[in-house]
Amino acid sequence: MSNGMTRREREVTEIDDILAILDKCKVLHLGLTDGEEPYVVPMNYGYLYEDGVLTLYLHGAKRGKKIDMICNNPKVFFEMDCDITPFEGDIACRYGITYASVMGRGLAEIVEDVEEKKKGMSVLMKTQTGKDFEFEDKMVAFVNVIKITASSFTAKRRPLPTNHN
Repeated sequence: MSNGMTRREREVTEIDDILAILDKCKVLHLGLTDGEEPYVVPMNYGYLYEDGVLTLYLHGAKRGKKIDMICNNPKVFFEMDCDITPFEGDIACRYGITYASVMGRGLAEIVEDVEEKKKGMSVLMKTQTGKDFEFEDKMVAFVNVIKITASSFTAKRRPLPTNHN
């Protein structure tokens, strides 16, 4: 994890709490760079947290813009959020939104090894559904599995204010 957060009172630092956010979120917003232009795409994801390392797995088509961009520049940024609920206040600046989020950066790679592709797809399905799935070689032959090894990440949570009406 890394610092740089402005609203430190919202920072989530306990890894179990961060993993609970990752379990609850279902969509990862993947930030890539296309030359000088940013590009963000929403994707389903799966994750593993082992030996202090966060690894994310995504899947997609064998060809396309995101694959080209990862091959040209594997540096990525990711963001997930959940528990989004708007709330009202008695004056404009007391309106807001509750949320929990995780964001970070890392390096993406296209997984070539069939066994790791199957593992990545199983991890993705476990994160998305809570269920265990197994994949055969031919099932993963038609997709790309993207593996992101996070170099840093942070988490935040904004609960409903205690002074909320």
